Amino acid sequence: MTSRNNDRPYTPVPEGARGRVTERTVLRTVNSAHYFSNTKTKDNFVLQLQGTKILNSQARLVILSSTGDTLRKELMPATALLDERLIEDPKAATARDKEIAILQGMNAFFREDKFSQPAIPRSARQPSDIDAQAWQAIKADTKAVGFDYTTVGGKERRLAYAKKLRKAVIIAQ
Repeated sequence: MTSRNNDRPYTPVPEGARGRVTERTVLRTVNSAHYFSNTKTKDNFVLQLQGTKILNSQARLVILSSTGDTLRKELMPATALLDERLIEDPKAATARDKEIAILQGMNAFFREDKFSQPAIPRSARQPSDIDAQAWQAIKADTKAVGFDYTTVGGKERRLAYAKKLRKAVIIAQ
């Protein structure tokens, strides 16, 4: 192969050094835009799978405002995205079956039915493990949007943006 720069000849990357997969390698990214912190502009929701293999990778959830500010960052094991209901026989599932279920979980992570408005229904009672100030700020804002997702151990979590506090807060676990 010839190089355009005669003073710097082209040398290919040695075969053993090409495309190494490390813990920081992004295996898959899912992006979505939803109204969350602002009723006029959509925020960017990003779910990235990082690691050497799908099953032992980490899922990074990042929510960015339309202006580029980070509203929320969260790290969870990829297995948190695994919905056992999508696997025909969870006990007999192969690694490939589980990897496919994790990728399907990523595809469904930002579905429209995961977002609700208002974030807190009028009749809802404040859970004891949720910050009272955050709960009141979200409950008072009828335009607040709630985002439901599953995290470690299959726990359901609801996240909402408190305009009064200017941050994303967990309002249900």
